[in-house]
Amino acid sequence: MSEIRVRFAPSPTGFLHVGGARTALYNWLFARHHGGVFVLRIEDTDADRSKPELVTAILESLQWLGLDWDEGPYYQSARLDRYRRLAIELERRDWAYPCFCTPDELQAKRARSEAERRPWKYDGTCRNLSAVERQARRHRPLALRFRVPDTGETSFDDKVFGHITVENRDLEDFVLLRSDGQPTYHLGVVADDLDMRITHVIRGADHLSNTPKQVLMYQAIEAPPPTFAHLPLILGPDRQRLSKRHGATSVGAYREQGILPEALLNFLALLGWTPPKGPDGREREILSRDEMVLAFSLEAVSKSNAVFDFEKLAWMNSEYLRHLPRERLMAVVEQELKSAGIWPERPNADERQRLQAAALLLQSRARNLRDFSCAGRALFTDEFDYDPQAVGRFWKEGSLAELLEELAQRLARLEPFDLTETERCLRALAEERGVKAGVLINAARVALTGQAVAPGLFEVMLVLGRERVAQRLRRAADYLRRNSRPS
Repeated sequence: MSEIRVRFAPSPTGFLHVGGARTALYNWLFARHHGGVFVLRIEDTDADRSKPELVTAILESLQWLGLDWDEGPYYQSARLDRYRRLAIELERRDWAYPCFCTPDELQAKRARSEAERRPWKYDGTCRNLSAVERQARRHRPLALRFRVPDTGETSFDDKVFGHITVENRDLEDFVLLRSDGQPTYHLGVVADDLDMRITHVIRGADHLSNTPKQVLMYQAIEAPPPTFAHLPLILGPDRQRLSKRHGATSVGAYREQGILPEALLNFLALLGWTPPKGPDGREREILSRDEMVLAFSLEAVSKSNAVFDFEKLAWMNSEYLRHLPRERLMAVVEQELKSAGIWPERPNADERQRLQAAALLLQSRARNLRDFSCAGRALFTDEFDYDPQAVGRFWKEGSLAELLEELAQRLARLEPFDLTETERCLRALAEERGVKAGVLINAARVALTGQAVAPGLFEVMLVLGRERVAQRLRRAADYLRRNSRPS
């Protein structure tokens, strides 16, 4: 078998969509599985909508996911002359012809088709013009259309959807070059895939209708087409195509929400692909990158559309977070806290050790990285607010200000300041004052973390340290005194 060569070819008209990321991933996995080449191509011929900053964002998202490319990025905007040469060659072979229909004329015909409830298809007005008729129209802007055969059919074998046949009469004479000289998608993609020696085109099922047209172009230039594999669409929970109305859809948005790249990759891999079962006969959901490379095959890709399950992604991310090695955990937590502006400017060794202890305490509870800077904020900084619902629920006892003040004094003198003694100290105070220990535990948790739900209170005390615990308990006591209502 010749060298496997695949490509991912995004258009920089938006950020990298998770559907595009899955396409990139499947191409990357296929290339790595076969020891092939993964080519990156930027399809930026739409000058009005393509933005350099979006190219940068796409490249950064691919790099963040770890989808390294072997060649490129190649830019279609730098290959316009090549596309025009191919168009001229197709015209020379009588596989293309000039079309002088204006946009207004085409729109009027399209409107008539809609009014008559007929599917729109170019009617071939310019297909059989004589040389004299063409010459008479040369003053008008012209496009170049591909001449689809009048009869017969076009077939191809798809690695996912099987053998597909389309009647040529159902295809219109599609545009290759627009009247402004810009190439269409069909012209650019065939020229690029030929020149870049692409062996397998792995792309979304929304391109299925484009493939017969491109197969005809390969036949016209007497070149073998690549092998095609079309991937099922990704739908939202309502079974409609995934879009912004469902929530975040770009890779960058999930990165900002605290999703780990390895978790997102694993999740996307399973949106349409079923890996082999594990040695125990069970289906596997958590797979490393190397395991995915080893197991991936196009034959295991489903024809059925996949549903993007946001809760499953959150679960998968929490699984990855919980099993992160300490060094990797601290790297991503530090980055998250820096983004939130709560990482100390120059933490010393003791402070770094405390920050690590805080991260480890939250690790098994976090669903995403933002949990470290939001719900777990108080473990890393003294600048946090009390959750109003937590205050309303757990700071109702009239004597809490005095109790928290007394607890602060006792803990400040406590030796040793460990799990056993901090708990014994709190429970002893509660017993002396005739209140349930749970009342004081819940009140102290809000005082130390601002939250009603947090890791174990006494583990939190150890992470914060004696001095910070006493300060926060006194701060809470002052808050209660200032906000207490006169009886």
